Amino acid sequence: MSLRFRQLQAFHAVIETGTVTGAAEHLGISQPGISNLLSQLERQTQLKLFSRTKGRLHPTPEAGVLFQEIDTVVRGLDHVAQAVTDLQNQKAGQLQVVAPHALSIGFMPGEIARFAESRPNLSISYQAQYSARIQEWVQAGLFEIGICEEPVLGGVFDAQHFRFECQCALPEDSPLAEHAVLTPELLDGYPFVVMGPEHMTYRRTRDAFEQAGARWNTRVHTHLHQNTLSFVKHGFGAALVDPFTIGFDYEGGFVTRRFAPQVTLDLSIITAKHRPMTAVGQEFLAELTASVAEYAV
Repeated sequence: MSLRFRQLQAFHAVIETGTVTGAAEHLGISQPGISNLLSQLERQTQLKLFSRTKGRLHPTPEAGVLFQEIDTVVRGLDHVAQAVTDLQNQKAGQLQVVAPHALSIGFMPGEIARFAESRPNLSISYQAQYSARIQEWVQAGLFEIGICEEPVLGGVFDAQHFRFECQCALPEDSPLAEHAVLTPELLDGYPFVVMGPEHMTYRRTRDAFEQAGARWNTRVHTHLHQNTLSFVKHGFGAALVDPFTIGFDYEGGFVTRRFAPQVTLDLSIITAKHRPMTAVGQEFLAELTASVAEYAV
């Protein structure tokens, strides 16, 4: 016996709505079409599924048993059909993004929230991680989109490169706040909170002080941009901090000034070069790129 799904769907809709009219409206077909599908189902199953009294259909006990058997199937296929529609409309799917900690406190959650607002069924996988691991995960296909510090492995990724000017953060009561621009000469001997020696901002700040002949007094070493700013708030010294960490800190307790010569944090948005992107990923990538570019120099 070969039963057509449309027959089962019409039968299910009549039971659910209680009338042929309701079933027709639910499925978007005519009332004669519903009646024809029910007649076909009764002929094929050789079962009397409805009794007719004064023009109304009343399910038989056999119809009750059949309904229980097909209910999960019909609802499941309806769900699949809706999922396909949502995917076509970019309202569903899975977004897989990994980014460094500096972007994870406020920037990335905000970007994902705006993107997901019109996509209520969007599944989101997001992680904050160190840049070397980010590249490994995107290359392995664990995440579709990554943001990482440079350098980026050549030949492996499609990458969009950005540079972000770091600001010099000071405790809010620091007398150096009277200057609009801070230089190594002005900061000669002033205590600094710094990232680890392998970090690009460490190397670039060290070089700036060396070229100016000024003493760079590194008091606190840490491994997260948020930590550098936190130590500044507690009076441990100055720090060169990226615009994402500064822009999404709402506690205060510090002031920022430009630093010359300019020290930048270089980031790239990466995707796997030889792996096609999902439609959802492509759309988010376009929005993310535009937002990141607003912070770049």
